[in-house]
Amino acid sequence: MTSPSIGTGPGRALLAVYGLFALAAGARATVQILTRFGEAPLAYSLSAFAALVYILLTVALARGARRLALVALFVELAGVLVIGTASVLDPAAFPEATVWSVYGKGYLFIPLVLPFVGLYWLLRRR
Repeated sequence: MTSPSIGTGPGRALLAVYGLFALAAGARATVQILTRFGEAPLAYSLSAFAALVYILLTVALARGARRLALVALFVELAGVLVIGTASVLDPAAFPEATVWSVYGKGYLFIPLVLPFVGLYWLLRRR
């Protein structure tokens, strides 16, 4: 079941931010993978995964696919927390930053805050 209301009003801002992050993370990962993949394959693959999650969230929010968006938000939150913690505890495992390294430090910690905002928005709109 879809709910067109999740991408309207303030939800449009959330949709725009996810669209921007999908574009930024996707472009970054593409360039890194095509030009320097051998330097940090784990980090660059994780950035590509983050980009895919952001694309999925953008599409789910735009189409009003609440369940898909919720699942993707939980995947995003888990990714930020797991990769963020791993990158703090073992920085040598991440010679290059990912979108979610150090909880999104390279993106002003927005990747850490964004899933909480998204979850609040979706759960509040039930």
